[in-house]
Amino acid sequence: MRVKRGNVRKRKHKKVLKATKGMKGGRSKIFRAAMQGMMRALKRAFKDRRLKKRDFRGLWIQRINAAVRPFDLSYSRFINGLSKAGIELNRKIIAQLAVEDKAAFEELVSLAKAAA
Repeated sequence: MRVKRGNVRKRKHKKVLKATKGMKGGRSKIFRAAMQGMMRALKRAFKDRRLKKRDFRGLWIQRINAAVRPFDLSYSRFINGLSKAGIELNRKIIAQLAVEDKAAFEELVSLAKAAA
């Protein structure tokens, strides 16, 4: 006797079509196209979770660079000064200080200048 997989297939199709609900055209309606769209979306999501870390580090570096320019420093000289001064703050925290707490950031800049 053959197995038709009625409920199993129906559940799988519903799950895939629910996941691809907002996609354009047949990708949200036709199971085969939806399956391909879902697999591609999951693959890109996996990759982009890793790329996100790179993107944010680049953003923090740009913010720090923009914040130290008025003090006649470049980003690389600033980071070098901080490491020579023995200050071990990561770029995320330094960028937050540059945006939110100007006084603390100016103190960091003066320490970096003195050490460099």
